[in-house]
Amino acid sequence: MSVYSSRLQQLRHVMQQAGVDAYVVLSSDPHLSEYLPEHYQGRAWLSGFTGSAGSLVVTADFAGLWTDSRYWVQAEAGLKDSGFELMRWGAPETPEMKEWVAAHLTAGQVVAYDGQVMPLAQARTWQEMAQQQGLVLDENKDLLALIWAERPALPQAPIYQHTAPFCQRSLTENVQAVQRRMQELGATAHLLSSLDDIAWLFNLRGSDVEYNPVFLAHALILLDQAVLFVDESKLSEAVRGYLAQHHITILPYEQLALALGALPHSSSLLVAPQAVTVGTLAAAAQVDLVEAPNPATLLKACKTAAEIQHVRDTMEADGVALCEFFAWFEQTIQQRPITELEVDQHLTAARARQPHFVSPSFNTIAAFGPNGAMPHYQATADSYASIQGNGLLLIDSGGQYLGGTTDITRVIPIGTPSAEQKRDYTLVLKGMIALSQAVFAKGLSGQQLDVVARMPLWQAGLDFGHGTGHGVGYFMNVHEGPQSISWRTRPGSQPQALLPGMITSNEPGVYRAGQWGIRIENLIVCVEHLHNEFAELYAFETLTLCPIDTRCIDTTLLNSSEVAWLNQYHHQVFERLSPRLKGEALGWLARTTEPLATTNCSN
Repeated sequence: MSVYSSRLQQLRHVMQQAGVDAYVVLSSDPHLSEYLPEHYQGRAWLSGFTGSAGSLVVTADFAGLWTDSRYWVQAEAGLKDSGFELMRWGAPETPEMKEWVAAHLTAGQVVAYDGQVMPLAQARTWQEMAQQQGLVLDENKDLLALIWAERPALPQAPIYQHTAPFCQRSLTENVQAVQRRMQELGATAHLLSSLDDIAWLFNLRGSDVEYNPVFLAHALILLDQAVLFVDESKLSEAVRGYLAQHHITILPYEQLALALGALPHSSSLLVAPQAVTVGTLAAAAQVDLVEAPNPATLLKACKTAAEIQHVRDTMEADGVALCEFFAWFEQTIQQRPITELEVDQHLTAARARQPHFVSPSFNTIAAFGPNGAMPHYQATADSYASIQGNGLLLIDSGGQYLGGTTDITRVIPIGTPSAEQKRDYTLVLKGMIALSQAVFAKGLSGQQLDVVARMPLWQAGLDFGHGTGHGVGYFMNVHEGPQSISWRTRPGSQPQALLPGMITSNEPGVYRAGQWGIRIENLIVCVEHLHNEFAELYAFETLTLCPIDTRCIDTTLLNSSEVAWLNQYHHQVFERLSPRLKGEALGWLARTTEPLATTNCSN
């Protein structure tokens, strides 16, 4: 029996003792973070599946993992001997978790989950299903706590201030902007549990969550004060003084429930149903809810002109690191094979040499050959590929700097690329260029623009399963809302119009299972383009500075406009990075930014 089968057996034992017929385990914490502190990584601990997205349903005779297409290959291998069955979420034949539970349980049976980590919006759909099916729903069951003997403690990393020149907005300005929005919505109090919103609001950063410079906390904003609920041992005297100077009340992290329960019955509490848990809100049952997106989410998404300039500077530093890495890679691969693990080590080391670097912004994806067909593949010490022979190497990486957050994907050929690989690569590049060149009317959302990047792929009968772009923070989460570029939207969510200052990724791809994966990614920022009597138009400025490998391009598939864009981009990359480079890195940059000829273009 594997360790995961044993844990599953233990869970079923405590389920039986608690009278629970179906238990749901989510990949979340009380703050609904993307990257979780180890204390809340119960899904991975129970099933062995380590992907960033996935949920479990366990009954007496069934255990299933629901995860999307990014992780199907990984999950099939990772769930072996675990006792869990892969449920391909998004596939036509796979029911949603609630649908499966509704079909397999009978009236009077008990469904349970830990409401402290269940989003309010999602909890409501479970409540509706349970009522319709006559099921009993228990939202206060953390059964893993009964069997996870060595559960890690909550993180204790220190909290620090994000200061000038990189911090461009004052704490007082941030709080007042939120309070103005509260008044517009008729709210007298506002609960914040999302860690990136809290870090932005108070101009503080931490390292409680891997890759994201945030810290565990809640915040309660009233019309005349702001309260931060946090473990006070993480605050230095300097941070305490900074918060006191701005009249911020500090209370222990655990006292949020008391504070919510003490709100007057006449209070109107502003919450974002997708950004707060049903368990957290249980303490505020006596007040009326005002439901709307967190004001801080949109405020922080629209970077100021000064912040965008810091991002441009950060992109130069990141570009230098990438040039140094690729120069090392090209030189070394001629002498010996390189492992996927070495890519991460050397790339992170190159970034660490740059000023104001803090950490990677996510776990580097270095995927060679068939591994590239898994969009979120991770090499491990137990399972990794050696880069040699013929194939494509996909590298998706990024960094957290005091002046911005980076995220970039490049694909480079190892050996000789095939004609089919070149075709796929060029079609992906065409989609990326099309979105880079887009000019669009004010008010359009990323949902409407997604088709621009997909059209060259659709015309060739190809597509990809992930969104074309996600929002990116400013020394904050690498995945940031509310904006995205994807025709797929979450149930109940409203598409967000793109606004000046919003940074998103631009990353179309193609993935051929068992063969290769291709994704080319730059970060772009929405900017004002033209305002006349006909229209108010926006466009994108490309922020990322790193050559796009031209060895995989089939120039017969590019038109002259696309070649012109690529040549202009490479000219800008060389002009901005070359003064900061020397030796092999400068030579590599010069070679990889040479202009493409237009003689073989399609038109």
